[in-house]
Amino acid sequence: MEASTKQGTSLLHNKVYMRVYSAFATATFGDWFDTLAIQVLVGYRWQASPLMLALIPVAIAMPSVLLGSVAGVAADRMNKLKLMRLCDLLTAVLTVLVLFAPSMVWLLPLLSLRAAVSTLNVPAQQSMTRSIVREDQLLQATSLNGIVNQGSKIAGPLLGGLALSVLTPQWCILLNAIFRVCSYLLLLSVRNIPAGETNPVPESPEERVPLRTMWKEGWSFMLHSRVLLNTMLFGLTGALAIQMVDFQFTSLFRMVSPTNESLLGWMVAASGAGAVLIILVMNKLKLGTGYGWRLGTGYVLIGGSVLGLGLLQPGASVIWVLLLGFVLGIGNGMFIVAFNYCLQKETPPHMTGRVFGIQSTILGAVMIVAPLLGGLLVELAGPGQIFVNFGIIQAVLGLTGIVFGRVLWPVAKQERVSSVEQVS
Repeated sequence: MEASTKQGTSLLHNKVYMRVYSAFATATFGDWFDTLAIQVLVGYRWQASPLMLALIPVAIAMPSVLLGSVAGVAADRMNKLKLMRLCDLLTAVLTVLVLFAPSMVWLLPLLSLRAAVSTLNVPAQQSMTRSIVREDQLLQATSLNGIVNQGSKIAGPLLGGLALSVLTPQWCILLNAIFRVCSYLLLLSVRNIPAGETNPVPESPEERVPLRTMWKEGWSFMLHSRVLLNTMLFGLTGALAIQMVDFQFTSLFRMVSPTNESLLGWMVAASGAGAVLIILVMNKLKLGTGYGWRLGTGYVLIGGSVLGLGLLQPGASVIWVLLLGFVLGIGNGMFIVAFNYCLQKETPPHMTGRVFGIQSTILGAVMIVAPLLGGLLVELAGPGQIFVNFGIIQAVLGLTGIVFGRVLWPVAKQERVSSVEQVS
């Protein structure tokens, strides 16, 4: 039985997981071609203002706010594999339509529609992972997912930058559609998964739990779990600061190097390299649930690098951009792995989709408010000053997480006490 590949110590022996993982890697890699191409198209070719640039993450985030927690219920209720396949196909079609968008008026609605499909895909993928991976392999699975996310930041921007030097942004967007089709074909090769692995909810009409009840159960579980609630609130607060400047890197780099369209790609690639390095280190350490110092240190490194980027002057060496991008990646990789691992470990398998759906809703709400406010502030005060201010805020938040880690995440202390009792 292929899904009983929960054997052995390495996830490499889990054929189902590796196929799902390969599909995820393919789709993520394609997304980076798309993301860079859209930013170059809008920021450099269309010369959009900072406020117009801020509308892109808002358009992408709106579906998460409206559908995030509902999508989490769907992921726990429906066949996850079929849902992921459908999402890949729809994403490919919508990406082709994005290819022909002539202006922001057409681009923004198409990005919203495509994001709505991703809102369904993310909790389905996370819930699928939780179902087919053993408890003791969750950190390894989270690290592998993180390596894909961050590793694609190295190859994606480098190849994307190369492609943009010889092709139009539209061709790079088309590449994303092709990668999505490849992801669909990989998922199509996954066979022989027991129904319980992809759809744990009973099918009997008498036993079927109403969707509204499942939705309430997800929110109630998260609100009553001190560790999950504090993790969500910490992530929410940090995301507010990060998203103020996240889509304004184009505005900053237009000031630092007005003619270098590839500078953003180089910075993202350096960030990906830093993230992959720290993820590999964290995976080897196999730490327990001491979340505070990992989440907090991640924020400190992110804040310090954002501050440094804000201090760059016009004509600054690309070396500084690469170095600060590398530090930014270390902080981002540390935070993302710790955050996702916490959500996976502290949530039972049948709740995973709902918890990640709630996370999508919360992050979506942040991405509606923060980028617009950030774009407005950049127009008023300039990108440099705004990057400096929010870099300081992010670093202070990280220090707070480190200092008060045992209070916010007390489970780490409880586990140490349990370990001592077992030894004695």
